[in-house]
Amino acid sequence: MGVRLNLPRADGSLERVTLGDPRGWVVPTAPFRTRVAFAAAHVVADPYGDNTPGAPAVVDWDSTLGFRRHLFRHGLGVAEAMDTAQRGMGLDWATTRELVSRSSDEARLAGARIAAGVGTDQLTGPARSVDQLRDAYLEQLEFVESTGAQAILMASRQLAAVARDADDYLRVYSDLLDRADQPVVLHWLGPAFDPALAGYWGSSEVGDATATVLDLIRSRPEKVDGIKVSLLDADHERGLRAALPTGVRLYTGDDFNYPELIKGEGGHHSDALLGIFAAIAPAAATALAALDDGDEDAYDHALAATVPLSRHIFSAPTYHYKAGIALLSWLTGHQPSFTMVGGLQSARSLPHYAITLELAAAAGLIPDPDLAAHRFARLAAVQGIDLDIQPAGGAR
Repeated sequence: MGVRLNLPRADGSLERVTLGDPRGWVVPTAPFRTRVAFAAAHVVADPYGDNTPGAPAVVDWDSTLGFRRHLFRHGLGVAEAMDTAQRGMGLDWATTRELVSRSSDEARLAGARIAAGVGTDQLTGPARSVDQLRDAYLEQLEFVESTGAQAILMASRQLAAVARDADDYLRVYSDLLDRADQPVVLHWLGPAFDPALAGYWGSSEVGDATATVLDLIRSRPEKVDGIKVSLLDADHERGLRAALPTGVRLYTGDDFNYPELIKGEGGHHSDALLGIFAAIAPAAATALAALDDGDEDAYDHALAATVPLSRHIFSAPTYHYKAGIALLSWLTGHQPSFTMVGGLQSARSLPHYAITLELAAAAGLIPDPDLAAHRFARLAAVQGIDLDIQPAGGAR
C-alpha cells in the first residue's frame, strides 16, 4: 500500500512519490561462512547536548548502542570509531574511548565481532615528529586491544602532514605491527573521503603507494588480517587483492562497487568493511546469506537496488555521507532525532535527503513508510515546505 507524499526537488518543485512497503529480508541464524563483513557504524548525537561545531561530542548512548545491536542481529560485525562515526569530524578522543569500550561490551554480550579504529587524534595541534605519531598510535593500539576489539590502524591526517617519504610510513607501521597482540586491519582511505590524506603511503602515485603497502604487508603477513581500501577504484582493488599474501584479506570500502567486489571473480573476492552496510543491514545480511548458499542470483537481487542509494549517499563531497547514514537511521526508527555531532545534519540539502528517502524506499529498506513520511515531513516543515502526506497516519 505505501504512503504518498510530495518530495522537494533541487529546482524548487515538488514531486509526488510513493514510499512502498518494505521487502521481506532474511535475518541470519548463524555467522556468515564465506565472507567477513563489518558495518562501519555512526554515532547518534544527544539532541539536548551542545553538539555545535567544535564542541566536545555529546552522544545518545542508548540509541548509539541500540543501533549496534541492530547490526549484530543481522550478522554483521561492527567497525567502531571509524570515519563513519565522525572520527576527525567531531568525535573527540575522550568520547571515542567510551564508545569503543561500550561497543566492545555489547559485542561480547552478542557474541559478535568488533574492530575499532586506532589513530593519532588524541594529539592536539600539529605533530612535531614521526616518532611522536608512532607513540600516539601505540597508546591507542594498547587501549583498543585492552577492550577486546580488533585494531584497525586508521590513516592519520597528522602522519600524512609530517611523513617525508614511504620510509617514514614503513617505520611507523612496522613498529605498530610488531607491538600488536593480534593481527590488525590496515586502512587506506582515499582523498575523496578525506582530502587531508592525499599522498598517503608516501606518494600521490597510486602505483607507488600500492608498492609501499605491499612491502609492509609482505614483511609481516602474520600480523595483518587484511587491508581496508576506500579508493573507489574497483580495478585497483582487484589488482591489489590478487597481489596480497595468502591469508591476508582485502576489505572493500568501495561504497560504489561493493556488490561485484564482494561477489568476486577468478578465485578472488573482497570481504566487507563498509559504511553503507550500516544503512542497508537487512539487504546486506540477505545477500551474504545467499552467497553462503551459492545463490548468486539472490545475492544480486538483494543488493542491486541498494547501489543507487549508496552512490547517492556517497556522492561528492563524499565525506558528508555520514549525514545520509544518520538520516536513514532516524527515518527507520533507530534513533529519536536527526541530530549529528558537530551539527553536521546541515551538511546536505533537503532535496538531497528527499532522494535518499526515495531510493531507500525503492530498495525496500523503509520498514514503516508512514513513520518515515511523517518524520521527513517534520524535517521539511522546518524549512517551510508542506509535503501533503496521504493517507494521513497521524502525527509523529
